[in-house]
Amino acid sequence: MVLVSAVRDYINRMLQDISGMKVLILDSHTVSVVSVGNSQSELLQKEVFLVELVDSISKSKESMSHLKAVYFLRPTSENIQHLRRQLASPRFGEYHLFFSNILKDTQIHNLADSDEQEVVQQIQEFYADFVAIDPYHFTLNMPSNHIYMLPAVVDTSNLPHFCDRVVDGIASIFLALKRRPIIRYQRTSDIAKRIAQETAVKAVYQQESGLFDFRRMEVSPLLLVIDRRDDPVAPLLNQWTYQAMVHELIGIQDNKVDLRNIGKLPKDQQEVVLSSEQDAFFKANMYENFGDIGKNIKRLVDEFQQISKSNQSIQTIEDMAKFVDNYPEYRKMHGNVSKHVTLVIEMSKIVEERKLMLVSQTEQELACNGGQVAAFEAVTNLLNNESISDIDRLLLVMLYALRYEKESPVQLMQLFNKLASWSAKYKPGLVQFVLKQAGVDKRTGDLFGNRDLLNIARNMARGLKGVENVYTQHQPLLFQTMESISKERLRDVDYPYVGNHFQQGRPQEVVIFIVGGTTYEESRSVALQNASNSGIRFILGGSVVLNSKRFLKDLEEAQRMARSSMAVV
Repeated sequence: MVLVSAVRDYINRMLQDISGMKVLILDSHTVSVVSVGNSQSELLQKEVFLVELVDSISKSKESMSHLKAVYFLRPTSENIQHLRRQLASPRFGEYHLFFSNILKDTQIHNLADSDEQEVVQQIQEFYADFVAIDPYHFTLNMPSNHIYMLPAVVDTSNLPHFCDRVVDGIASIFLALKRRPIIRYQRTSDIAKRIAQETAVKAVYQQESGLFDFRRMEVSPLLLVIDRRDDPVAPLLNQWTYQAMVHELIGIQDNKVDLRNIGKLPKDQQEVVLSSEQDAFFKANMYENFGDIGKNIKRLVDEFQQISKSNQSIQTIEDMAKFVDNYPEYRKMHGNVSKHVTLVIEMSKIVEERKLMLVSQTEQELACNGGQVAAFEAVTNLLNNESISDIDRLLLVMLYALRYEKESPVQLMQLFNKLASWSAKYKPGLVQFVLKQAGVDKRTGDLFGNRDLLNIARNMARGLKGVENVYTQHQPLLFQTMESISKERLRDVDYPYVGNHFQQGRPQEVVIFIVGGTTYEESRSVALQNASNSGIRFILGGSVVLNSKRFLKDLEEAQRMARSSMAVV
């Protein structure tokens, strides 16, 4: 069972078993869980006539005893308090309480004490404490994502809360999939180790082990917890495949794209849905490169024009009846065509304005090929080019620094100085901070394919053979990790096991969780790997879904907090 269908199944069970008119009450997290898996029309079909947030409904006193209240909330102390207040003076006829994760016994007792009027019909745990954006890709949408980067000296009270939230999310994934995993983590990351160990203690093996007592598989599934800083390159690159490119240039949040800042669009086009579950064209093209997308959209437009022409020739009552029957489908197709055309036109504008084809060629060379002298010259030329934006200058210098930090410190200083003189937005020390966080000494994997003999040989072979497309030649480090798991080559010394639970043989199911966030380039790698029928199903998850803007924002926030803590010392 893949993630999207697991969540949809939970929501269906929640709503279908309760007959009559309903109000669905969510919190700021579960609203994303539900909206990604279900459209408004689907909720209406299940007799949900009102959707409210739990904190805003607390403020209303109006009685609605004709409605049945279905709550779907995270089991936080804040949500329990909201519920207790609402149960003390109930507004609805019935209360059906569903929680996205494991409830504590004390929370159940507190709710029972508050239900003096006996309006609560049921309390259940439905383990959907994650946002399933694609069948094999989930996120936890964590607001304070930068916390994972804070150096150990920065004593942060938020770190335990951050780790607890990740542990909750991972636990709910395995409860939804009905699996008990073997757990491994990246040795060089303190936070990956902490999360792996806490997942074992608080959920899988000790405190809640009874819940994970599922039918044993021949080879247990694997949970691998890794750190974003092992591959800081993936979130810094410009993207050229459809889904990843939309997120990089415009932004996707919970499978929705906000287009309000783009010219004058009709109201129904100001926020559009990009979901592989709800849009057949997007599902077929989400991993295609930008050049092919243009051709495929032209084909879509041509098909739509043919249908429009046939609709114009309405001559008989039968024609009219046929048109009325097909009108909803026609409207849907019209909206779909407009959406994809708008997105491609907008991205083409941004590519032209920011000269991204020029920038991206150098980015890909930095990420994939050697040659420090040529790389320095190419980056210097782009820094001197007035058409290049400040953010692209910063990204180029970061990529150069990550690639050549040990090889050319003098040239690196020259680039730092040039960047500082050119870019008003350049935050002093941000490139140095990324090296301190994710430099070569901190990384486990062979990020640039220049440590491991096998990777060096592979890169040489690729160089001799040439690449199909210079803009999409980069493969994230995750690709190598999946390959190592498939070939049973993931080294115990680099990725130790938690406790004395070891893997016997090759797992058939693997969940890789990236503390610090995933990218759509990585989710594409996972989807392609799953499509290759290797006998292993990979699922990718992370604290957020990154683009370069979000990654830089997290870096800046972590740097600011690290500095302020040093000032206090």
